[in-house]
Amino acid sequence: MTLFEFELAPDVKVSRVKSLENDLAMALSARGIRIIAPIPGKNAVGDEIPNAKPKTVWLRSVLQVEKFKNSTMMLPIVLGKTIANEVYIADLAAMPHLLIAGATGAGKSVCINVIISSLLYACSPDKVKFVLIDPKRVELFQHQHLKNHFLVRFPGIDEQIITDPQKAVYALKCVVKEMETRYEALEKAEVRNIKDHNRRFPHEALPYIVVVIDELADLMITARREVEEPITRIAQLARAVGIHLIVATQRPSVNVITGIIKANFPARVAFQVASGVDSRTILDGYGAEQLLGSGDMLYQPSDQPKAMRLQGPYVSSGEVEEITSFIGSQHALKNMYVLPVPDQQKGNGLQSSGNQDRDDRDEMFNDAARLVVLHQQASVSMLQRRLRLGFSRAGRVMDQLEINGIVSEADGSRAREVLIDNEDSLELLLNNLD
Repeated sequence: MTLFEFELAPDVKVSRVKSLENDLAMALSARGIRIIAPIPGKNAVGDEIPNAKPKTVWLRSVLQVEKFKNSTMMLPIVLGKTIANEVYIADLAAMPHLLIAGATGAGKSVCINVIISSLLYACSPDKVKFVLIDPKRVELFQHQHLKNHFLVRFPGIDEQIITDPQKAVYALKCVVKEMETRYEALEKAEVRNIKDHNRRFPHEALPYIVVVIDELADLMITARREVEEPITRIAQLARAVGIHLIVATQRPSVNVITGIIKANFPARVAFQVASGVDSRTILDGYGAEQLLGSGDMLYQPSDQPKAMRLQGPYVSSGEVEEITSFIGSQHALKNMYVLPVPDQQKGNGLQSSGNQDRDDRDEMFNDAARLVVLHQQASVSMLQRRLRLGFSRAGRVMDQLEINGIVSEADGSRAREVLIDNEDSLELLLNNLD
């Protein structure tokens, strides 16, 4: 991409030049041009024209520059190269959240992998942790090697890369609870943000948490109300406590990117979209429909009036696998970072209240009770595997086992204790319950 700048004669209006966009594209035989009228901070109009022979920007080429190596940013991420062929680095901590949208195959998942790889190169496991939510199941699985270093753990479930929508709701509510806990810690320490807290208490430093959602549209379709509330709360409040969102979607409609979500995502990335309406949904302006695909993006910084054009770096899934495998081969951390259990939920996110009679108990209750007593261990994942239950139903059965005194309460990341020693005692208890 090449940018041509030209000044207008005093009597020529900007709107006249803007209306010639399609005529210029036809005259130049270009796939699509973008006119910036005017260029912010300059007395000139810009015309972006695609190069005849485009070149791929490789991830290695942007991570090796001194600008990235010597960066003083808290969470530096490489977004790509500008038209002037300069590497553009942004601070995720200052954004504070990033919304990524674009059509299928335009480069959203590659962009997410580039951002995660940038943070892996720039930050140690003590400084940053990731919450990865991947409803598509196949985009973020390469990062499973980070489970002993960079990924957080959730109480009550084994997965660290969340793929099930109901588990995604539970994971987001765990993040909300973590946010509330951190605010209580800041209040006690009498500081305003995580940076001041870590400076004052270096031995109790809190890591930054980056929540990555690779396909928001799928979550909004399956559990709209349950998903929108924690995302909105995190986006509104979590900046001061070091929790940041990176949300991607291939469906830039108002049903997915709602007004309340857009208001809390001032920094946005738009890849190629099908129409100007989609571009306006993402950027509040046209331009994304003229992009070329394959990593060509418009980035709207939170502190600038207009979007800037970047070429995103390319990183293959094999390269991501090698990076994460190298980290995974190192010694695991002694203390894993475990998020707290949400207040209104016991165990696995399902509310329980009072004693339940026989009609309220699940039909798999007796089988689940015998299973946990036989193995002398209890977890929702075990009930899912052995009894072939869904996550929500297995969590409900586990809550019923807790209410009836068969298993103990959930205690963070610790396994539940089975309170019944043998099957004879269990059968006696089940008979009394009936």
